[in-house]
Order: sequence, then structure tokens, then C-alpha cells
Amino acid sequence: MPSIPKNWTPDDSAELYGIRRWGNGYFDVDPDGALTVRVPFDGGDVRVALPAILDGLRRRGLRLPLLLRIENLLDAQIARLNKAFHQAIRERGYGGSYQGVFPIKVNQQRQVIEEITRFGTPWRHGLEAGSKAELAIAMASLPADGRLIVCNGYKDRTFIELGLEARRLGHNCVFVLETPGELDLILDCSDRLGVTPVLGIRAKLSTRVDGHWNLTSGERSIFGLSISQIVGVVDRLKQAGRLETLRLLHCHLGSQIPVLDQIGQAAQEACRFYRELRQEGAPMGMIDFGGGLAVDYLGDRSQNSQSRDYSLRQYADRLVATVQRQLADDDPPLIITESGRPTVAYYSLLLFDIFDVTRFEAEPDQLRPAADDPDELRRMHDLLAALDGEDPATAYRQIVELRDRLHQAFTRGELSLRRRARVQNLLLAAGHRLVARFGGMDRRPKELDRLRDELADICYGNLSVFQSLPDHWAIGQLFPVAPIHRLDERPDREAIIADITCDSDGRISHFIGDGATRSTLPVHALKTGEDYVLGVFLVGAYQETLGDLHNLFGDTDVASVRIDPDGGFQVTREDRGDRVEDILQLMQYRVEDLRDRLRRQAEQAVGEGRISLTDRQAILARFDRCLQETTYFCS
Repeated sequence: MPSIPKNWTPDDSAELYGIRRWGNGYFDVDPDGALTVRVPFDGGDVRVALPAILDGLRRRGLRLPLLLRIENLLDAQIARLNKAFHQAIRERGYGGSYQGVFPIKVNQQRQVIEEITRFGTPWRHGLEAGSKAELAIAMASLPADGRLIVCNGYKDRTFIELGLEARRLGHNCVFVLETPGELDLILDCSDRLGVTPVLGIRAKLSTRVDGHWNLTSGERSIFGLSISQIVGVVDRLKQAGRLETLRLLHCHLGSQIPVLDQIGQAAQEACRFYRELRQEGAPMGMIDFGGGLAVDYLGDRSQNSQSRDYSLRQYADRLVATVQRQLADDDPPLIITESGRPTVAYYSLLLFDIFDVTRFEAEPDQLRPAADDPDELRRMHDLLAALDGEDPATAYRQIVELRDRLHQAFTRGELSLRRRARVQNLLLAAGHRLVARFGGMDRRPKELDRLRDELADICYGNLSVFQSLPDHWAIGQLFPVAPIHRLDERPDREAIIADITCDSDGRISHFIGDGATRSTLPVHALKTGEDYVLGVFLVGAYQETLGDLHNLFGDTDVASVRIDPDGGFQVTREDRGDRVEDILQLMQYRVEDLRDRLRRQAEQAVGEGRISLTDRQAILARFDRCLQETTYFCS
């Protein structure tokens, strides 16, 4: 743990957990030590404590773990995105305009899409669909008021016909060609239905970017058309007399691009494609830069793949300036971006409680030597005292070597179980003594960093990483984690978080710290009779839709709240999480069959005299209660 001030304040907690760095102005700490959500209103910011919101939700019967959505933050992010582009357009004197679209794949949940549609109305914010199901959502969710529906992905006849019907209803639906073969199918469907399509071309740019999701950039991307294929599509449209349908140039470099200069280089290349298509005779009119706008999960404004070296304002200005510079002599195109991750990331957070802790501390009664101890064990006792001397690092290395030899003796049957326990306790005592001596010093033995991990508590959290934070497990995505209360107290423990799945990967063991990433999280000791609740923040993008059912842990309870200008809040939606019965049915088990099998087992046990009829009824009742319970831990 870093050197911690003696007089601890909530500001110290805000710095320790990086809350004001990654919070984007939405999260802070109040004087009482509660983590707060801060919402901008015309009359000034309003702060509401997350523990107060959680208390209100619990009074309504919702339980931890809980996914909390704060509607105001989604509204604010959509507004910030659009205002940033409108400001850049105004300041640059650009003659065109901007429209954003939200990629449904980032979070397909009904409530999320409905709120994006509602909050996006003043900005004509549209949707991007990459499948038939997503197109159905977009058509039914958006009014036919000129907002865009951008159709990406591979399209079969049904997808195309549905998109054409969307145009018949008045939707501004655009087909982006991902393969040359889609063109003939679109033209055939168009002729049959008598609906003129609007087409876009997704170009494979040569520009490559950094970050986790850069495989959609470069000429080897699996999406989009090569230069030769683009020329072929243009020629085919000319032959068919349909070149006027080509209106949009699309490019996509990937998600979470950390470096602004790379975005600028790609935008410049995309503008060259756009200009060339205009010179070929296509009317064009729209340039779509896809996604890529990053979220600063780390809060350090760096070129790390989980951060970004630019602001939203700089991102918008770079794109507008590039289009204006490259396409100033053309009719200025409509600028489109598909910024999904920053739109919804801040809006959702996961709350869960810690229900147990394993501590790696020595038991005092296991440290006393015995007269018949083997030489190696007596030597460990002597070296423990030497840790207070001039060369503690050497003494500790020798303790570790003796521990290894005594472990081998145990395996050979030459050391008892109780003495093996004393060996472990001596090592733990040595580690804690070394940390206590050097923990707050800049110059310390190199063993110390490894010791922090080995001595850290394991806090057992009521969550499934695989269900709620799949990117943390799969690709090492860091999400901010912090207690939502007791932030006016000095955290006195270091811990990793273990979830309740039976899997060693079910853990959170990488955290965002004060200026660096760290392998343990500073936490507070649990208090008897009191909950200890942690929040995982910025989880609104991808996590809900990528989560799986490892160990059959299902969806958590979900609540949406809207904060009022007077500092109160309304619970706008409550959704109960999956019950055991729900998950079993998803796995194609018929609950009636399971219950009947168990009933037959119980009946046989009664007939054989192993249980009574009263026992039989109790067993069946407990089985039924289990089916109705949440899949998560219940105290």
C-alpha cells in the first residue's frame, strides 16, 4: 500500500482510488466518506450519495449484486458528444453538420436503447445495426424523423429486405457494403420491392492504430472493401445506372483508440477515399468515421490502451478540422461517428458486497519453538529475529529456502502436519515483519512488491466476473473499483477480489491505483454486522451482453434511477435478476421433470425407511425454495 497520511480525509480516498481522474466529473467523495454521483443541471451540479441510492433500492426489495444505471449520465454523455462536434463545427466555420449513431452491439438491453432513443431526440442521434435482430430493434425504436440507421455487418436477403422496408416507412436507413457480393443482392431486392437503397462503402484503410481492438484497422481487416473491390463496386453501379445510390464512405479503426494522432491520420486517409468517390461521379454526402473514441478507464490521459491522450473536445475538433481541410472545395459532407463505448460506459456500475475474507496472517500460538524441532525449523525461528537486523533481505531469502526444504520433508513423511503449519506461520510472520519495516520507504528490498501480493487478503465478493465483468477475465480490461462508503476512514488492508464461481479465473486482481496499475486493492477491515459494498464503475459498454452463465450465475438485479435537481432521485425501473429456476430453463432443463425425479428419489427413500414422510416434505420444500432463490449468495 502507498504511504498513507496519518490524518485520513475523503480527499485522500478520492486520490487513492483515482475517483476524480477516471470519473469524468460524474463521481466524487462527500465529507461523510460516501462515494457520490454528480449530475450537471442548469442551476449547478447535484450530488447524491451512492449508499443513499442503494438504501432506497434495498427498501424496494432489490438485492446485491446489483447493476445500477443512472439515466442522467447517459443523457449527459449524449449531450457532451453532440455539443463537442457542434462547437467544433461552429468554431471552424465548417459548412456541414454532425450526426451520431449508437452501435446497438455495445449494449443491446431494451432499457438502454429506449433511453438512448429518448435522450438523443434533440440531437437526432441514430442507431447502428450489425444484424437482423439489431435492425429490428432500430426500426421499432427510432421514429422516422431523419435519424440515421446505419446497417453494417454481413447482410442476407431478409436483412436487406427489412432495411428497404425501413426506407419505405421513412427511416433514413443506409446499407454499408462489407463485401462486393452484397451489392447485387441489394440491387435485386431493391428492384423487386421498388425501393431505392442508399449505399455506403466500408473502406479498408492502411492506417493502423494501437489498442486492444486494432484488428479492424489496416488492409488485412476482415471487414470492408479493398481498393480494388471499391473500384469494382463503382464500376458495377455505373453499369447498372445506380451510382446515385452511393452516398456514404465508412471506415472503422477499432474500439478504444488511445492516440489522437492515429485517429487524425486515418481521418485524412478516409477523406481521400471520399474525394476519389466524388470524382468518380458518386454524389456522396456522408462520411462515417465509425467508432474508436476511447474511455479513459485509467484516468491518466496516456497512450495506454485503456486510456487516451486526448479529450472529447480534441477528438471532435480533429475530425472536423480534417474534413474541412481535405474536403473544403466539395459540398461539405455530414460527419458521422459511431461512439458506443463512451456513450454508455459511465452510465452503469456494478455494486456488490463482500461476504467473507481470508487473511494470510500468522497465528501467535504457532510461532513458539519446541525442544524436539528439526534443525531447519529452529533455524527459521532464529532468522525471524534477524529480520530486524542490518540485512533483512538475506535473512528472508534464507527463510524461504528453509521453508522449501521443510515442505519436501513433509512430502517424504518426515515432518508432521502441525509442524508444517508452524512453517507456514513462520513464513507469514516473516513477510509481515518485512512489510512493516519497509512498507512506507522508497528504498526497500525487491522482495517487498512480491510480498504484498502474497500477503494480501482474499475478499469474497458476491458476484460472477464471467457474468458481469467478462472483459476483465478475457482480455485484462481494467475497471475502476472502490468502496462506496467509509471513504473518510483509512483503508488498512490490501486485497484481491474473488468471485463466487468455482474457477481460479473468477477474480479481480488488477486495479487502477494512484497514478499506476496495481495488483491489490486498498480496503477496510470488515465490521461485524455491517455490509462492506464495493462498486465497479464504467461497465456500461459490452459487459452486459458478453457475460456468460459460468456456474449458472445469471443476471443480477438491475435498477435505473434518475436524479432530480433538488437532490432527490426517482427509481424509474426495477428488474429482478434470474432465479435458479430461470437459469435451469435456459439450459433446457424442465423444472417439472427435475422436481418429479427428486420426488421419486424421496419416495424410494421413504419406502426403504431412510427418511420419514416429514423429511420427504421438508426436502421437497427446500428444493422448491432453492428454485425460487437468486443464483447469487444470500446471507
